[in-house]
Amino acid sequence: MKRINEIFMSLQGEGYHTGISSVFVRFSGCNLKCPFCDTKHEEYNEMTDDEIINAIKQYSSPWVILTGGEPSLQVTESLVDKIHKIGKKVAIETNGTNVLPSNIDWVTLSPKTNALALDQANEVKVVFQENKDMEHWHKTIKADHYFLQPCSCQNTQQTIQYILEHPHWRLSLQTHKYIGIE
Repeated sequence: MKRINEIFMSLQGEGYHTGISSVFVRFSGCNLKCPFCDTKHEEYNEMTDDEIINAIKQYSSPWVILTGGEPSLQVTESLVDKIHKIGKKVAIETNGTNVLPSNIDWVTLSPKTNALALDQANEVKVVFQENKDMEHWHKTIKADHYFLQPCSCQNTQQTIQYILEHPHWRLSLQTHKYIGIE
């Protein structure tokens, strides 16, 4: 059984795949307690892999995004295989503290701690905080794309200024919040 906060279809609002129609499977529970987290961890339904697959089948989107909370605490290679068998690609948004199943198509690593189990991803997406060493993530994680994201749309100008001074980063906005979708 997996603890699922919600399953819904929307547009990816952040990172490399911004604007792409996606099914979001939001897992409940996390091993970190980030103050800006938008998941209500106490709210969830216990679901089997087959129930999750049946819920995903309701939507036409080609991408399934496993998010949370921290999905790596519950995602298995078997669940990813089942999602692939219904013709979907699988992306995960993870804090990187746990090893992932090897059959995931796209990994977005959003590190919050130096205690990482991952050192590579398709994209790194870091919530920008002025008093943190953003360059640490660029130096220690191998990725194709590096994004800085304002914290809850509050420090956008500071994030932009940082990127202008460190052009190996790209800006990721939470476009879903700006346009009022989930």
